[in-house]
Amino acid sequence: MKKPNIIFYFSDQQRADTCGCYGQELDITPQLDALAHEGVRFELSFTPQPVCGPCRALLQTGQYPTTNGCFRNSIALPLESQTLGTHFTDAGYETGYVGKWHLASDGEMEKPPVIDYTDAPIPPERRGGYRGYWRASDVLEFTSDGYGGYIFDEDMNKIEFSGYRADCITDFALDFLKQRSKDKPFFLTVSHIEPHHQNDAHHYQGPIGSKEKFREFPVPGDLEGKEGDYREEYPDYLGACESVDRNLGRIIQSLKDEGIYEETIIVFTSDHGSHFRTRNQDDHLNGYDDYKRSGHDACLRVPLVIRGGAYKGGMVVKDLVSTASLPKSLLAMAGIPERTPMIGEDLLSVVEGNPERSNDVFAQISESRVGRVLRTEDYSYGVYAPGKHGGIHPGSREYEDDYLYDLKKDPYQRDNVMDDPAYQDVKMTLRTRLVERICEAEYDGVNSMVRIN
Repeated sequence: MKKPNIIFYFSDQQRADTCGCYGQELDITPQLDALAHEGVRFELSFTPQPVCGPCRALLQTGQYPTTNGCFRNSIALPLESQTLGTHFTDAGYETGYVGKWHLASDGEMEKPPVIDYTDAPIPPERRGGYRGYWRASDVLEFTSDGYGGYIFDEDMNKIEFSGYRADCITDFALDFLKQRSKDKPFFLTVSHIEPHHQNDAHHYQGPIGSKEKFREFPVPGDLEGKEGDYREEYPDYLGACESVDRNLGRIIQSLKDEGIYEETIIVFTSDHGSHFRTRNQDDHLNGYDDYKRSGHDACLRVPLVIRGGAYKGGMVVKDLVSTASLPKSLLAMAGIPERTPMIGEDLLSVVEGNPERSNDVFAQISESRVGRVLRTEDYSYGVYAPGKHGGIHPGSREYEDDYLYDLKKDPYQRDNVMDDPAYQDVKMTLRTRLVERICEAEYDGVNSMVRIN
């Protein structure tokens, strides 16, 4: 049986509600919406770690950041890691990686890295097992901005580009599709940085004209009336999301032109969302913060659409799922066995209906605090480790209550009911379950090692 081609296409810092298939009123994502109509859309999909480097380390290894060691930015992926690149290459796939890597440089936060590839070519041993086509930068926002910059190829040559960055990154992806061997299946990762804010400019950078095109945007309910910078930044943010979607359409058209669209599985997601500086204003902030380091849905809920192979029919899955399951699921799509156990579940089992699964998701929060979150269908429950800096400590055995939201009454998470006596029983039930999830993820299931006060 012929193995499918697989394209893992993901954006950076994109909320689910930017997409039409997730309720966005503006015409931002027609390509993704069409893909969802043909494939499977996961209505309640959540990232397990809302920070760029840790999430990418998980997506490559199928391990929690507290297991692979990359619990914050500026920690390099261990050289011995068994990654998606390793698995697919060894299974006979031709691999391509395009865009942002963010897993090669190593050092302390807010200090120059000791191992520094932030604006230099990444050597082969630090590419996570990807030995084929390579057009990437470790920290893409350091080697480019919205309109121009450079990346490096597999021979460590500097490749300059000009034009809107998402268009140029997609040009490299299309180049891979043209160059690839026609007698092997391929696994292509397209890692956009859009719509992530441009760090040195302290702004989102949409295509020229975004501010005018999207100045009349519907304000998401979690942001409405709050402080933060969404009033100024959201139009460019939406413009960047629109560009990511338009470029998805270019790749789809290339697959159709080559006659391999039906032979290719496309997976679309994002590493995390954005709260636009409206969260983490509480007394428990202990570390760094900007747009994302929070356990609220603004940061955790992301789009997830899969089209191709067994993922078909315009189905909508309403169970909660974690993108932590993507490495396991990607290997399953290709029939590749895991060399070491990966976390999560094969998402196809959720599509087909698995009555034995627990309908909740778990997330680790770093950098802004040492936090842990349990998200169920009805509640969001978060805890923090007192006195522990989120950029220094990967975890804790002792936590305290942070917030509890009743999502049926408060879907935008604006009213913390943690101290409401009416929710005492709910809190204790969620607390027990969150302790179980922390112990499963970080302490080999030994429950007595973790306490929440």
